[in-house]
Amino acid sequence: MTRPTARVLAMLELLQTGGQRTVGELADRLGVDERTVRRYAEHLADLGIPVQAQRGRYGGYRLLPGYKLPPLMLTDDEAVAVVLGLQAAERAGLATTAPAATASALAKVSRVLPRALSQRLDSLLASAQFTSPARAAAPAGADTLLALAAAAQARRTVTVAYTAWDGRESQRELDVYGLVFHAGRWYVTGHDHGRDDVRTFRLDRIASVAQGQGSYDVPADFDARTRVTSGIAEVRWAHEVRVLLRTTRAEAAERLPPSVGRLSEHPDGVLLETRAERLDGMARMLAGLGWDFEVLTPDALREEVLALVDRLRASAARGTAGPAGTVSGADG
Repeated sequence: MTRPTARVLAMLELLQTGGQRTVGELADRLGVDERTVRRYAEHLADLGIPVQAQRGRYGGYRLLPGYKLPPLMLTDDEAVAVVLGLQAAERAGLATTAPAATASALAKVSRVLPRALSQRLDSLLASAQFTSPARAAAPAGADTLLALAAAAQARRTVTVAYTAWDGRESQRELDVYGLVFHAGRWYVTGHDHGRDDVRTFRLDRIASVAQGQGSYDVPADFDARTRVTSGIAEVRWAHEVRVLLRTTRAEAAERLPPSVGRLSEHPDGVLLETRAERLDGMARMLAGLGWDFEVLTPDALREEVLALVDRLRASAARGTAGPAGTVSGADG
């Protein structure tokens, strides 16, 4: 679609929001002069769209009250954004429990687009490839997601039916502070009345959401994303780990996401506090950072680091010298 046509549709979108727009306002929003705005209004009228003009110093344009626009009018760029956005949502795990939701949405979008554009988008989907598969994480139900979002917006307490990781079922009265999509799953975080603490719950484990009567305020300094990612890091794994990293706080925050653990300033560097299921994996992660570090706790992690050093030394020495002074693996 040509650039002028895209701007004509952009002007239609502005008028669709209701009320009258002045010529100067439309010119500023569209990045054109006022004469061009008047020409765009004529184009819309030629398309059968009832654009009303108000003359005078503060004159402008508005749509005829009660006029219903077609359900979908997209530029090429907008259509590509919508289609790729749906594909990306499905692959990232953002899709809800309805298995055909993405395919159905794509089919509806395709039906209302001009035939030429629809065919081009079909070609794009047929030829596009992705380097990573869709996540296998259980999707959240659309009703659950929308109900919690409405509660967060209205600041209304809800009661959720929740099933914990070990199968225990409970009713939780919750003030919804925020919704976060992380690592292929939706999470809700907020004040749990029964525990009198801020807790985080997976949406795919919520069976129902009931609207309550209570209202609440979200703490001014609350960051839902940080709370969720740091909460995941605090899962009670077998080993509590404290490591002193010889780097700056800024560098550590850039390399280590909040889900790895809690970072804090230390006179000799940065203190990393976290939990680990396997200490050998923690040793490999620390070695891969490239910084000097000191294991504070536990002693078993220090032993795993030493064992890793021995394995690396053995691997480096293996095959370096062959018989008769030759280098193993070299030709000639």
